[in-house]
Amino acid sequence: MLNITPEIRLKPFVKWVGGKTQLLYKLTDIIPDDYKRYYEPFIGGGALFFDHMPTNAVIGDKNYQLINAYRCVKDKLDDLLEQLDKLNVDVSSEDACATYYQRRERFNKREELNLPDVECAALFIWLNKHCFNGIYRVNANGMFNVPWNRKSKKQVVDVKNLRGISEYLNTSNIQIINGDFEETCATVSEKDFVYIDSPYVPVSMTANFTTYCAKGFSMDDHKRLAEFVKVLDRRGAYVLISNNDVPLVREMYKDFHILPINVLRSINRDGGNRHGNEVIITNYE
Repeated sequence: MLNITPEIRLKPFVKWVGGKTQLLYKLTDIIPDDYKRYYEPFIGGGALFFDHMPTNAVIGDKNYQLINAYRCVKDKLDDLLEQLDKLNVDVSSEDACATYYQRRERFNKREELNLPDVECAALFIWLNKHCFNGIYRVNANGMFNVPWNRKSKKQVVDVKNLRGISEYLNTSNIQIINGDFEETCATVSEKDFVYIDSPYVPVSMTANFTTYCAKGFSMDDHKRLAEFVKVLDRRGAYVLISNNDVPLVREMYKDFHILPINVLRSINRDGGNRHGNEVIITNYE
């Protein structure tokens, strides 16, 4: 068991849309006291995962660049920190904007330039710290297109946190998968715990932030996920789900326990519209 004190608890190394840091106090109370293996097929920033720190887990995501960053933190940390040091040089306010878009372009040309995985991971983390609201969004061609956050001040990478994460991933039985939720959860069995924090069903078309990968996460994917949750339930797994409190979600999960909650959302430009209604869904009490 990794000996990390409360003062240096692990935290996400990237900001992710829908991150669960503010809901940890609710989610941790709901996690079963006794389960076999932890699964999280939409790992994102991993707020619950890093807070809970299971010693036996499978985490995954369909976003290759996100998973590549996790793997580099685990397996190539020194090289990654060296790359981040090169990126984290002070940039004057006059050059900050140009630097951001130059690096975004290099990241988008990674295949053409045949960039090594560790440089891709460093660019991914750096862009996450300097883009608007930490959003990871791509266009139909798979190009990262989030604008600069208009902050010229150098964003410091938390080296102690990255080292702690790397140590944790290497001293625990953690499998990291790049794939669909069904692939990540293929080995789920009785008394395993699965946390599902998929891209949310949008409250409106203008609120649709599901394009984390070139193909996005469609309404058909949401319905397929709901059917897969029933499969996990039949296997005897404990399932915990987060989503928007909208009629479609309540209908898809009507056979499970639904707890409504009010949350503060950081992604909305209009401060008056940052409160939202979500649900926590479980197949257990």
